Amino acid sequence: MAGERDWEKELAKIDRQLAAMPDEQLLPEREAGSWKKREAPTAKAAKAPGGSAPVERGRPPKAWLTYVRVLLSLALGAGMLFWPYEARCGVGLAAYLGAVGVVIASGIWSSVWTWRHRASRAHALSLLVVLWGLVLASTEVLPRVGYTKPDPLHPASWACR
Repeated sequence: MAGERDWEKELAKIDRQLAAMPDEQLLPEREAGSWKKREAPTAKAAKAPGGSAPVERGRPPKAWLTYVRVLLSLALGAGMLFWPYEARCGVGLAAYLGAVGVVIASGIWSSVWTWRHRASRAHALSLLVVLWGLVLASTEVLPRVGYTKPDPLHPASWACR
């Protein structure tokens, strides 16, 4: 057929062009959020008091903030075990499920932060907080939608009678 392309020739041409390019041009170094460690500019380094080794100036390390976020999420998840209000039906149930939603949101919040800062253990704890929130929600929601057997603490109705 006239006008039909020979894709084998086209792809071979592209392969030759890629082979001729240097690796630095194919894979340029990423800017912000790069996975590579970067050297700090020497203009930001200053002498420490007493004239010893240079001290790095600039943004403070944020590793401790990662763990603070995870600890806040863990505390919120553990605090749900001590929920002080009636949560069987009505407004109390809505408040409890709202608080469980906050537990899930805080687990996601801390898991995103720990993922960005490459804190694997803290990330695993954050995912456990999300799982814990889902377990808390499922114990209240599943009996009400007919998936599990209701009991006196978890009745089949949403509203109080």
